[in-house]
Amino acid sequence: MSVPPNDVSAPPPPLAGSPGAEEKQWAMFAHLSALLGGIFTGFWFGFGCFIGPLIIWLVKKDTMPFVSDQAKEALNFNITLAIVGVAMLILTVITLGIGLLIVIPLGAIVGIGWLILTIVAAIKANEGVAYRYPISLRLIK
Repeated sequence: MSVPPNDVSAPPPPLAGSPGAEEKQWAMFAHLSALLGGIFTGFWFGFGCFIGPLIIWLVKKDTMPFVSDQAKEALNFNITLAIVGVAMLILTVITLGIGLLIVIPLGAIVGIGWLILTIVAAIKANEGVAYRYPISLRLIK
């Protein structure tokens, strides 16, 4: 008696509404590209952190809805933090440097929070979960 061969076909297509593997990966890249931009432009007032999510959103917004959503989320969060960075810079300049007593510890807290939330968002996006940052202005809809 012969045993039927195992069916080694491609994995089943994703369920309607759930993102596929490629979409999850690009969504993860949208979040992680902010880290790369932050590293290359410097953590202190580094405004390159929103360039990566912006490029991914512009390229994938019409073809991958999950990636579009997550790239917009990463972009909004990083623009929000850029605004916070500008506010801290203005505080420092207006107070002739005395504001550094507030800006340095606050900047460290914001930087650590940015790093942690970005990593959490990337992990969630890779799992196919639409992550929402807890503190973010919804500037791009």
